[in-house]
Amino acid sequence: MCIRDRDKILVDLGGGARDLEVRILDSPIGKMIVVHIIVNVLDAMGANAVNTMCEALAPMLEELTGGKVRLKIISNLADRRIVKAKAVFDKETIGGEKVVDAFLESYTLASIDPYRAATHNKGIMNGIDAVIIATGNDFRAIEAGAHAYAARNGQYTSLSKYYKDKNGNLVGELEMPMAVGIIGGAANIHPKARLCRKILGVKTAKELAEVAVSLGLAQNFAAVYALSTVGIQKGHMRLHAKNIAVMAGATGEDIDRVAEQMIKENKIKLDRAKEILTSLK
Repeated sequence: MCIRDRDKILVDLGGGARDLEVRILDSPIGKMIVVHIIVNVLDAMGANAVNTMCEALAPMLEELTGGKVRLKIISNLADRRIVKAKAVFDKETIGGEKVVDAFLESYTLASIDPYRAATHNKGIMNGIDAVIIATGNDFRAIEAGAHAYAARNGQYTSLSKYYKDKNGNLVGELEMPMAVGIIGGAANIHPKARLCRKILGVKTAKELAEVAVSLGLAQNFAAVYALSTVGIQKGHMRLHAKNIAVMAGATGEDIDRVAEQMIKENKIKLDRAKEILTSLK
């Protein structure tokens, strides 16, 4: 029996099992053999296809090794499905050389300190998770793969990378696993997921992955830029002020009017929002 036969449709479309890798690990209870099936899942996320192949291979491995197969499941560290986004931010557009230098100082901390890297990468995933959820994919799988990838060299670090080009412009890069699909599961059957993919204009899983990583880089740049200049609190306070305005009963244009007045007074409180709203009416 060939494990490729477990998903004939995938094979007929040009995908299927491609390779087999074996690792031997030392553990507190003895040596463990880890076998990786490398599978081209095309435009699917691939969990069901890979899990089925793992189940099919298990009896053969037990016969060959004389051991017992315990785990037969996909890994969310999809380091064969790496996607990279890159952007150049003109130094004059973002505020000049001093802003670029301040930005790079902020990034450098994330590259060496796991405490900062955790929040830095959380900001990246703020953008990515939104598009993953909207298109019917598993954001928890993407999160797991992303954070595992960030620690692949033995220390948790920034997923993104920033540096200056020869003209002094800021260059940002984001490289990470992105195991997404446009067929199978909720991605294929949920009408809102199909609508979101239509809005994005993506035709393949690769295109969807590229959109997600690009959004992650954009979100990351915006957050680090704010931290390096006006501070993150300014943007958060504006959003908070709008939420308080809504809680006070403001609607339509009054939401912005109430929020702006509270920000101006530095009094973002529900009772003050109600007073401002009353005065407007």
